[in-house]
Amino acid sequence: MTVPAHRRIAGVSLAVALLAVLGITSSAAVRPPKFQYQISTLPNGLTVVLSEDHSTPIVHVQLSYHVGSKNERPGRTGFAHLFEHLMFKGSKNVQPESFTSTISSIGGRANAYTTEDETVFWETVPAQYLPLALWLEADRMATLRIDRQTFTNEREVVKEERRLRFDNQPYGRLNEIIYDQAFSVHPYKHATIGSMQDLEAASVDDVRDFYQTYYVPSNATLVLVGDFDPAQAMDLVNQYLGRVPKAERDVPRDIPREPPQTSEKRVAIEGAWPLPAVVVAYHITYDGHPDAYPLHIASKVLSDGQSSRIYRKLVYEKQLAVAAFGQANLIEDPNLFFAVAIVQPGHTTAEASDALIAELDRLKTEPITERELERSKNQFARDYILGRESIQEKASHLSHAVVIHGDIKTADGEFDIFQSITVADVQRVARTYFRPENRLVLTLVPSGRAAGR
Repeated sequence: MTVPAHRRIAGVSLAVALLAVLGITSSAAVRPPKFQYQISTLPNGLTVVLSEDHSTPIVHVQLSYHVGSKNERPGRTGFAHLFEHLMFKGSKNVQPESFTSTISSIGGRANAYTTEDETVFWETVPAQYLPLALWLEADRMATLRIDRQTFTNEREVVKEERRLRFDNQPYGRLNEIIYDQAFSVHPYKHATIGSMQDLEAASVDDVRDFYQTYYVPSNATLVLVGDFDPAQAMDLVNQYLGRVPKAERDVPRDIPREPPQTSEKRVAIEGAWPLPAVVVAYHITYDGHPDAYPLHIASKVLSDGQSSRIYRKLVYEKQLAVAAFGQANLIEDPNLFFAVAIVQPGHTTAEASDALIAELDRLKTEPITERELERSKNQFARDYILGRESIQEKASHLSHAVVIHGDIKTADGEFDIFQSITVADVQRVARTYFRPENRLVLTLVPSGRAAGR
């Protein structure tokens, strides 16, 4: 499981920071207090989580729809992200662009984001405006306005976003290429932003069908954290969101499974790269699987920052790369661990890929040190604690447990799981997943230069 920045708790951040500096095991730290919450399901299928926090007179509203880019069909990529935009473009009782301006006018903030697995909308408002925030969310859940002109305009906005963030950046398409090469049938193969071709081909009818299928109460989780009375808040939720009609059909979950990779795959792609680069990627498990936690530790040791093994070996010691990094992308369905090296002039891509593979293989034959393990646990404890300092972060943590894990208890339970990981656990998962037949070696070759040079 990846630990996002928003998945952390308030309380003893200074103590944990000092422990990390001193190299003392995080198990010596005071365990963060557990969440206090109520969870229920409305008759229309909406899951509701309430968590009181009276530290400040504000409330955070987070509404997560369990739909992301992995729910898109081939030829219709980018819909989830496009919908993130369309949800701000007006509903029956709210004019286009008025949603955000209304929240701003009362001193609040609102935004949204889309991932492979979910689309999340949130507002932070003064406590007395909780009814307004709930009414706004209910109105666009039930009566979103999707007309041809709005759809066409937002499609152009998304296309421009793709150009700026992906197509016109030096290595902007790197992730997209990695996933396209690593996956054959699972929709993680395509990027959340979608392809230009698919965005052009999308129709208003396609978009309306996507909305009616996935933007329904039974596919949504509402989390409220802040200064409210739970009984009164629940009455408001029923008054506004409880009146949204129940979906007429079940939400489809027919995501194709990626077949196991049975032999190493090597691919070279020529393009306008500033410098050659190599990627070594392995298929791994999903967020919440028992192997996910030691894989997260392995990722920290191997590739988290300039003190990591990969950076030290390739950049400092061997000077094969100008930069080296990686990550274990642990999300709802099985995903990837990958490491990247931007090759230093004067060295070959073959040297860089061999060095990356050697560092990953070393994790299988030489256990990480107890100090490396302690340092990683301390970092996790720090992130876990700091990531619950605000009501927004608390809401995100609870929502993630419900939507992605399907078990709200994991919002607290993961702390103890991480503290119990051993050196042997990390070596075991390295041996399980870092196998040659499970490996992709991708080489990015600048135009006009032969692969391997």
